[in-house]
Amino acid sequence: MTTPLPRHLRRLPGLNAIVTGASGAFGSATVAVLRHLGVNVIGIDRKPAPGVIGCDITDDEQVRQGIAEALERLDGRLDLLIHYAGVGPAVDVGQAPDVHVHQALEVNLLGTWRVTAAAVPALLRSHGRVVITASLLANLQLPFAGAYTVSKRAVTAYADCLRAEYGSHIGVTTVYPGYVDTPIHNSSRATGVALDGLVPAETERDTVMAVVRAAGARHAPRDVASTALGTAGLHLFRYFPGTTEQIVDLRIGLLLAGGAFADAEIARGLHARHGSPVPQPTAS
Repeated sequence: MTTPLPRHLRRLPGLNAIVTGASGAFGSATVAVLRHLGVNVIGIDRKPAPGVIGCDITDDEQVRQGIAEALERLDGRLDLLIHYAGVGPAVDVGQAPDVHVHQALEVNLLGTWRVTAAAVPALLRSHGRVVITASLLANLQLPFAGAYTVSKRAVTAYADCLRAEYGSHIGVTTVYPGYVDTPIHNSSRATGVALDGLVPAETERDTVMAVVRAAGARHAPRDVASTALGTAGLHLFRYFPGTTEQIVDLRIGLLLAGGAFADAEIARGLHARHGSPVPQPTAS
């Protein structure tokens, strides 16, 4: 005897979906869950795989071709577009924008915009739904995450504008995960300024199931956090920004006094501004 699906997932079987970043941690897990629930899913990612079309979402022509190929495999109907593709470089926001900043904006913001635009005609025909993965960092400013934060704040604004202009025919949901230990943090770890311990950790499953629930809801929810704590944080960061900044400043001061980021060249200025001992370059 087949166990019936929960009410909030019953609309999913038989739908057609495209998932960006489908070879990554969140994307691959979401593709697996959706297929298990009976959704026809095509992924797009820079790294092609079975069921995943190779596509660089910073390239206009590749996006046009990739979405066209995905739609062909889905017999022309698209009900769900789920965005995961993203990068999270570590930068000093007081320095001129470098290649990492441009990459964050190209992938996180313009990549989301570019793919959505290519898929809009099909979504309009089906009265489909777009689920955009932002981040709690869209409203929480942490050192060295400036490129990521700016791009994710911008992508939430894009989602809001998309909802304002197309919301009569397309559902738009923005999901706000917290800190999840995935390869997106490899860049900050390599630079010596990982966010581990700065914000409460969540699990990959938290984000994936938040996205799946948003996709399955009868009406597209506007903003969704991955956990109850994330929901509280989202409200705090959005409606009490001054309090949030004070908490972050206190937390960062305590971490720096305890030697956090001591081996990171990028953190020398931050240590100096906070009056903590400036880390000395490690002898090679």
